[in-house]
Amino acid sequence: MVDTTISTITCSGFSFSQNPINTSHLSSLQKLSKPKWSCISFSLTDLYFPSPRLLFGNGRHLKTSYSPKVSSQSLSTIPVPSKNYEFLDGSSEVELRLQLGGQNIQSTRDIFVDANGTSLTIKVQHSGSLITLMETNHLFDKIKPAETIWYIDDDELVINLKKQDPELKWPDIMESWESLTLGSMQLLKGASIYIVGDSTEINQKVAQELAVGLGYTPLSTKELLETFAKQSIDSWLLAEGSDSVSEAESAILQSLSSHVRAVVATLGGQQGAARRAGKWRHLYAGFTVWLSQTEATDEDSAKEEARSHIKDGRLAYSNADVVVKLHGWDTDHTKSVAEGCLSALKQLILSDKKLPGKKSLYIRLGCRGDWPNIKPPGWDPSAGDDVSPSGF
Repeated sequence: MVDTTISTITCSGFSFSQNPINTSHLSSLQKLSKPKWSCISFSLTDLYFPSPRLLFGNGRHLKTSYSPKVSSQSLSTIPVPSKNYEFLDGSSEVELRLQLGGQNIQSTRDIFVDANGTSLTIKVQHSGSLITLMETNHLFDKIKPAETIWYIDDDELVINLKKQDPELKWPDIMESWESLTLGSMQLLKGASIYIVGDSTEINQKVAQELAVGLGYTPLSTKELLETFAKQSIDSWLLAEGSDSVSEAESAILQSLSSHVRAVVATLGGQQGAARRAGKWRHLYAGFTVWLSQTEATDEDSAKEEARSHIKDGRLAYSNADVVVKLHGWDTDHTKSVAEGCLSALKQLILSDKKLPGKKSLYIRLGCRGDWPNIKPPGWDPSAGDDVSPSGF
């Protein structure tokens, strides 16, 4: 039986949204004006474990996403000052304290709290009208709705939410750039991130944004290659061709594969090593994010495009863990794209918390190209695939 999981992550124009609900992640339809550009994010992974999310004939699994845009203000609707609450992570549960001053609450019947999956809506009755104090479909992670408790403490509304995953520490009540950068540290466990795609410029800008947010080291294979060769990539291409550049970048990736806490922007285009399936051996050392241009503008076409890439298998970029499909590009919203990358990576790692450890093991064993079916120590890559997976 095929178990399909759909996740929702979108950044478009002035916004970004992600909405995981239960075991499937569905879109939150809050439409605004037509964006100048948009992006649709996916999480793809070649994991051979029980209960795959979506299994095709070639044994690959898929997690896809799409949603229209929502407000960019912390992914919530808070008509009162944006930090009008206090937040506490108490291991198995989180506590939200929301100021009610000036709302003239007469009784608990004037308060409406609806918590479900990753959504939370708080409204109060005031002068005959319902006022929304907080509304989000993007809690940092899933909760157990049936165990939600709330009460009034002086002029504060106190809400206790039981976490589905007590091991995951919440940096804040909602998913945002700030909470994702803090939360990703505990999930990535030092694993590096590689940005791939056909635009070297976009790869560099997003990699830089991610590195700054995570406190990682920003690296660019373009800059490293140009420093080494003492010439521009364009000059190199004219002199020796794309194969020569690709081979050189592959050597750079090999040297970087043992690095931790780095975000590496790779070359785009035909000259890029990531464009060639045979050059992914050292890219598997970290989590890979594919920034891909697309014409898809809705969930159905986005999922179909993702399925087509995986089933086809000819495009080397489909080896990536996370895919962010850009419908146009605007440098002013680089952070929104970076946020989409982190959100998708968070979902991916939460679906299998052993992934960072597997990446580390893969590096320690010498990046032999046996990802994701890591073979036992002493395995010889030239011997073929006749050795059973190690189960690491």
